[in-house]
Amino acid sequence: MSDKVLDVIIIGAGPIGLTCGIAASKAKLDYLIIEKGVLVNSLYNFPTNMTFFSTSILLEIGAVPFISHNTKPTRRESLEYYNRVYQSWKLKAKFYEEVISVERIDGIYILKTNKQTYRTRSIIVSTGFYDTPRLMNIKGENLPKVKHYYSEPHPYIGQKVLVIGAANSACDVALELYYKGAEVTMSVRKESISPRVKYWIKPNIENRIKEGSIKAYFETTIEEITLNTVRLNTPKGKIEIENDWVLAMTGYKPNFNFFRKIGIELAADGFLTPIHNKETLETNLPNVYIAGVINSGLQTSKLFIENTREHAEMIMSDLTKKIGAKVLV
Repeated sequence: MSDKVLDVIIIGAGPIGLTCGIAASKAKLDYLIIEKGVLVNSLYNFPTNMTFFSTSILLEIGAVPFISHNTKPTRRESLEYYNRVYQSWKLKAKFYEEVISVERIDGIYILKTNKQTYRTRSIIVSTGFYDTPRLMNIKGENLPKVKHYYSEPHPYIGQKVLVIGAANSACDVALELYYKGAEVTMSVRKESISPRVKYWIKPNIENRIKEGSIKAYFETTIEEITLNTVRLNTPKGKIEIENDWVLAMTGYKPNFNFFRKIGIELAADGFLTPIHNKETLETNLPNVYIAGVINSGLQTSKLFIENTREHAEMIMSDLTKKIGAKVLV
């Protein structure tokens, strides 16, 4: 462990973590970004052919222009863009380092990763929510054929695939698989496709269901997943269908276990919202802040890149005041 004490460590190198790094650089703070995966790890793990709902302008950070071929950029374009931001600002970051523990001794945080130990006066947690799927907690969910992430259609050509969900991810996956030759069935808890589905996707998926190209069971839940079948509870009773793969597009959530592990308290509000000051984003832990979509807990559709970019400046305003007043420890 080095005797050097950083001003701030940022956990997470997603778009908002990078924004915090840029703000720390502008404030001339001694900072470091620590990421357990790759640069913008969540975006890297998005489906290969995904197109963002947001426009490229709304995804811009650090005053670096985001130029895409169309108004709404693709995953590939976003990866290239955020790499350009990272390179342009010469951001200081460590990749493939996972934070294992955090403790505070004499006003200094001792942060241990799987590779080394750091000392810092403050921490910004910006870990997003894409790393932790929302599990269905049903029998057979642990079978190898059940996937909570989807990358591309090729492995599913000629296969019987059940897609669970009715939001953007589920509809995107169902359509892409259908067009590539998979036999697609959808299981939807509610009575219809989500009204929040992208406007250019919703009519398409509804028409494919209407014509029977994609079979959909609405107001349906999964009873059990077996090696070769899936058992469904439908409004007309229980049925069993042949199945090769289950793609559970049931959403994701922040890593609440990590919050609890380092001592960030969660509100008893039904959404497990991390307790924090709305003006400074400081948590119950002194000089530990949260930034990005994790600020809304389980309400993961409430915050996005475009409406959390300001978090970096909010945090940095508070941090620089504390540093100037020498009250950070």
